[in-house]
Amino acid sequence: MKRLISVTINGKRRTDEVEPRLLLVHYLREVVGLTGSHVGCETSLCGACTVELDGKAIKSCTLFAIQADGRSLVTIEGLAQNGALHALQEAFWNEHGLQCGFCTPGMIMTSKQLLERIPVPAEEEIRHGLEGNLCRCTGYQHIVNAVKAASAKMGS
Repeated sequence: MKRLISVTINGKRRTDEVEPRLLLVHYLREVVGLTGSHVGCETSLCGACTVELDGKAIKSCTLFAIQADGRSLVTIEGLAQNGALHALQEAFWNEHGLQCGFCTPGMIMTSKQLLERIPVPAEEEIRHGLEGNLCRCTGYQHIVNAVKAASAKMGS
């Protein structure tokens, strides 16, 4: 039996009928049409599905869509404002913090929360903050460089 949920996604309120067992990541991709959050492992190990729920970075494969009822979500698509990339998005581009791009949305969303907690993190803090996100293409150094660059830009 479907349930009605109402969620604010990237500042826009929407109401949908969903199956109680539908994962939040599948709701975002299949119902809402926001495909930036990727389905990697569906076991919370890779972080490719990371979004913000009420201001906290979460792995959207670990929640059911009905658990987001009445709450606010921000996805990778919601970071750019008025056609301008968020500082993290721009830094990942400029610092080559991506290769295939599969992990990038989750890395950026996790990095956003990291920079909100620690505006000028040391390299070790960045690496520790990203431990829950896996990249199969890089050695992570360009990702760390991107977070440092975004930190510098966001601080100025």
